[in-house]
Amino acid sequence: MKTEIGTSVHDANARNLFDAILYAERAGVPAFWLTTGAGPDALTVFAAAAPATQRICLGTAVVPTFPRNPVVVAQQALDIATLAPDRFRLGLGPSHAPTITTRYGLPYERPLEHLREFVSIVKGLLAGETVKFSGKRFQLEASLSRGANVPVIVSALRAGAFELAGELTDGAVTWLCPARYIRDVGLPAMTRGAERAGRARPTLVGQVFLALTADETELRTAVDRSLTYYPRWPNYQEMFAAAGLPEAREGKWSQAMVDATVIHGDEAACARQLDEFIAIAGCERIVVSVLTVGADPGASVKRALDWIGRYASSR
Repeated sequence: MKTEIGTSVHDANARNLFDAILYAERAGVPAFWLTTGAGPDALTVFAAAAPATQRICLGTAVVPTFPRNPVVVAQQALDIATLAPDRFRLGLGPSHAPTITTRYGLPYERPLEHLREFVSIVKGLLAGETVKFSGKRFQLEASLSRGANVPVIVSALRAGAFELAGELTDGAVTWLCPARYIRDVGLPAMTRGAERAGRARPTLVGQVFLALTADETELRTAVDRSLTYYPRWPNYQEMFAAAGLPEAREGKWSQAMVDATVIHGDEAACARQLDEFIAIAGCERIVVSVLTVGADPGASVKRALDWIGRYASSR
């Protein structure tokens, strides 16, 4: 099985992300994924980058659903797909309670139910249908000017989300899930959902961080700067515990947790670790998220993208 290699860069400046997408295409990286959190809006950045690129696939991983309307998101996806035909993938997810309730001031209620309805509406609209929907979260009737070839995937952390992805969507994308957790929990849950719907299991997009440094101090500084709060959240704690890392319940990163979710070291060591992650996880696509290291973040991003491009071309 050939795994598609993609990347993601995390930066608070939209121009930097735009430039990183163009740089990644020149470096030979097959796919570029963006999250939408406190920083730039992924759909807006991709709308700018789509006509400025020719080959690289663009994907959101993910756009939070609670603060958005599914019809508007479908419209945005259609527009980006028009600018980058057959190169755009729409990833959706409910995000997490602290984000939704604090940043947006919205109730975080029944996230899988909300996601199921949101995805159903978006998929129908992108298929060119007139969607008449009456659910617990949404009641609407809408259509777009036309349909578009946009795979719709969802974020997955626990088994229920993986099952929903297998049943309803075009795939699942993970975040900070160790390879063995993807293999032992994610893939079987997706398969159960797909079998329940009478269809083949859709694509699984795994995610792993890359810290291209052999300096342990640089590595820990990067983890503490960019990832420090994840072990404080109960849903991540329980995911790590299910992956055989119960120390996550202490609310901080252990070395074993870092080793399971961040490939690090010199270029040869990172290649070996990424090979192993892909082989264990068994996912069809992988997002190698850049964790900047050292004093010059811009140089760190370019070095990482160059390495990812070379790694992708060697497989």
